Amino acid sequence: MKNEKEAKNSSPRKRGRPPAFDRETVLAAARDTFWKHGYDGSSIADLTAAMGITPQSLYAAFNSKAELYRETLEQYRRMPRPEPGNPFHDKLDTVAAFERFLTNSAKIFTAPEHPKGCMISTAVLNCAEENEPVAHHVASMRLQSLDIFAKRIERGIAEGDMRPDADPRSLARFLGAIVQGMSVQARDGATTEELLALISHALSELRRYQPG
Repeated sequence: MKNEKEAKNSSPRKRGRPPAFDRETVLAAARDTFWKHGYDGSSIADLTAAMGITPQSLYAAFNSKAELYRETLEQYRRMPRPEPGNPFHDKLDTVAAFERFLTNSAKIFTAPEHPKGCMISTAVLNCAEENEPVAHHVASMRLQSLDIFAKRIERGIAEGDMRPDADPRSLARFLGAIVQGMSVQARDGATTEELLALISHALSELRRYQPG
């Protein structure tokens, strides 16, 4: 007959519960990994090391690397801005709205506490064929931003702070190109002040379409 110690040692072990983690915290770690290295450049090993979880926990919580990436993009969009509020919804004229948006972008793209540049505007421009659905998803996010820009300019025309001959779509693409250029230059080491100087030229172009 086994003694009590032997019986205890030979009894079936209970499976432990998977370690709990704060979803927003591990998402932020994954976000910064993707932000710095890109989608293709971030391996599961890189992600789990940054997140402090196992691959099994990653797949259990997020289903796939692609789904994790999509969640990190949404978290990136929710990040607090240096100047809070939504400039495209606030009571600002069109030029002031874009000035606040671009200034916030310049400060985020160059902030020292996270990777440089924009996680969306220059993301997944080239990728492996099997990752094309991810590239299409990010491209759709960029197109959504252009739609937001164009609608804000259309609102400016309707409210009278932009001239009727302003072309909302072409100006939206111009401003989108400014954001993408700022992202690349920030990655290459441009300072906040240098990006703010660039923004002043973009705003001068936008002011050409103000009445009078």
